[in-house]
Amino acid sequence: MALLEISGLKLAFPGEDGPVEVIHGLDMTVEAGETVAIVGESGSGKSVTALAVTRLLDHAGGRITAGRIGFTDRAGQVRDLATQSQEAMRLLRGPEIAMVFQEPMTSLNPVLTVGRQIAEGVMLHQGLSEQAATEEARRLLEVVRIPDAARQLGRYPFQLSGGMRQRVMIAIALSCRPRLLIADEPTTALDVTVQAQVLRLMRSLQKELGMGLIFITHDMGVVAEMADRVVVMQQGRVVETGDVVALFAAPSHAYTKMLLDAVPVLGSLADQALPAPFRIAGAPVVVQDTVQHGAVPVLELDGLVTRFDVRRRFRLAGRIHAAEQVSLKVWPGETLALVGESGCGKTTTGRSIIRLEQPRSGTIRVNGEDLSDLSGAKEKRLRRAVQFVFQDPFASLDPRLTIGFSIAEPIHTHGLAQGPAVQARVQALLEQVGLLPEHARRYPHEMSGGQRQRVCIARALASEPSLIIADEAVAALDVSIRAQVVNLLMDLQARLGLAYLFISHDMAVVERVSHRVAVMYLGQIVEIGPRQAVFGNPQHPYTKRLLEAVPVPDPTRRAAHAALDESEVPSPLRTPDDMPVVAPLVAVGAGHYVARHRVGGLY
Repeated sequence: MALLEISGLKLAFPGEDGPVEVIHGLDMTVEAGETVAIVGESGSGKSVTALAVTRLLDHAGGRITAGRIGFTDRAGQVRDLATQSQEAMRLLRGPEIAMVFQEPMTSLNPVLTVGRQIAEGVMLHQGLSEQAATEEARRLLEVVRIPDAARQLGRYPFQLSGGMRQRVMIAIALSCRPRLLIADEPTTALDVTVQAQVLRLMRSLQKELGMGLIFITHDMGVVAEMADRVVVMQQGRVVETGDVVALFAAPSHAYTKMLLDAVPVLGSLADQALPAPFRIAGAPVVVQDTVQHGAVPVLELDGLVTRFDVRRRFRLAGRIHAAEQVSLKVWPGETLALVGESGCGKTTTGRSIIRLEQPRSGTIRVNGEDLSDLSGAKEKRLRRAVQFVFQDPFASLDPRLTIGFSIAEPIHTHGLAQGPAVQARVQALLEQVGLLPEHARRYPHEMSGGQRQRVCIARALASEPSLIIADEAVAALDVSIRAQVVNLLMDLQARLGLAYLFISHDMAVVERVSHRVAVMYLGQIVEIGPRQAVFGNPQHPYTKRLLEAVPVPDPTRRAAHAALDESEVPSPLRTPDDMPVVAPLVAVGAGHYVARHRVGGLY
C-alpha cells in the first residue's frame, strides 16, 4: 500500500471569467522511504500540488475540483485528504505530513526565537511541557548539525545564516517525526557547500525515520543527487515519470530532454579556454574571444577595503570585514566571475564599486578614471559607465511604473535622447534582449521572472555602460530561462564589447560564462586566474571545497559527494582590535594566483 496515492487531481483558482484550472488530472504515488522529485519550470504546477496535499491550498485561494489524495496514516488507515476537514488536516500537519518551504526567512516568525518556534509544534502535537519541549528543540538542532545548539535556541532568525535558517525549518518539519515530508525548493538560494550539507542531512534523516519525501525543484543536479523516481510536470500535467537513472539516461519526452539539455554540467568546458553559450533548440554554438587585452581596463580595484561597524549601546563592539585588500582588473569584453559563499564579500565588493557602500580605503578606477574623490560630474559618469543587475528582478523594478518607463529613465537621466527618439530607443532595447515592443506597456507583475530579468538587463543597457555588475542575476531562474539569459548576456558582450563582473555561487554557470574567476573567502580573494586553470587545477583548499560541493546531474555518480567538508565558514565579525591577516597572492601559473595562508586556517 502506497504512503501517498494521488489520482485524477484537478485544481483551480478563481479568475475574472470563472475558475481557472491549473492542474489537469494529475496521478502520482509515493512509497514509504522513497524520494520522488517533482520537476518543471515555474508555473508547471509543482508547488500547488504540494499545497493541495497539505490542504494549505485552501488558504491560498485555490480549491480541489476533482480527484483523490489517498494518504496512509500511522494507524494504517487510508484517508482521502481532498475531503478532510480543516480541523482534521490541522491534526495531520506535523505528526503525519510536514513541509519545508523555499524561503526560510519568510517562513520563520521574526519576533520569536528559533527555540520557541520549534518547541511550539512539539508542545502542540506531543503534549510536552515547555521545559521538555525546549530540550527536544535543542536535540533537534543537534540532529540538523547546528553547532552550539543550546546557545542557538535563544537566537532570532535574522541572527542566523541562510543555511542555518533552512536547517531550523527542517528541524521544525521533523519535530513530530512525520511519515511524509514535502520539500519545496529547499536549497534554491543556498550556496553549493551549504546545499550539499542540507541535501545530505535530508537523506540521512529520511533513512533514519523511514519517511516518504516529495522533493520539488527545477535543479536537475539536485534531482540526480536525491531522487529515486522523477515526475516531470509541464503546464499542470505530468508529461513523464520514471526511475531517476533511466530518465536521465534516456528521457522520452521533448520537454524532459529540453530541461536536461539546459543544465550546466561542471567540467563540460574543461578542454576549452573560452566561454561557450548553451545549446538551445539546435542553434549553432558560436565561441569567440571577446576580450580586448591591449585596451585600458574597464575596472581596476587596488586594495579595496569595506568594513561595517557593529555597535552595542552606542559603543563599538566589533567590525564586519566584508572586503579586505581586494585587487582585480576587468578588461573590455571580459567576464570576471566573483564566486564564494554567502557572506564572503562578493556583493559588498560590487556595491562598493558603484558606491552603494562606502569603502574605507583603496582605489577604484573605471575606464582609467580614479574615483577616489567622487565629484558631481565624475559620479554621473560612473553611474552611466557601470550598471548593476540584481538577483531579484521583481524587487528592483518599480511595480507602479510600466516597463517602458523604467527603461526610459536612465535615457532621460543621462540626456541620451529626447522626444520620440526615447520611445524608439526603448523599443530597440526591448528587441535587443528578446522582448517585443508591446511589452513596454506592461507592468512588472504582468511578466514572468525570466522576462523581468531581461527588462532589468535592457534598463542596464540603456545608459550604454562599459561594465555590468550581475549579482546572482540568474540564480532564481528556471534552467531553460537561465540558459536563455546567459546566452543573451554573452551575445550582448560579443556585439557591444561589454565587460561583466559576474557575481555567483553557481559554479557550473560560472564555468559557462567566465574568462577568469576570482574566489572570495571572508572578504579576501584567495585565488584568481583563467577559468580553465582555476577549475581544472584549483590550488586553494577553499576553491577545492566549492568545486567538490557542486551537484552533478548524473545519478550514477551520487557516491562522489559522500565525504564533503561539513565545517561552517567562520564569521567575518571580529573585535575592533582583531585585524585579519591578508595573505599575499603568489603566482602558480600564467595569470593564476593563490593566497598562501599560514598553517591552521585563513586567518
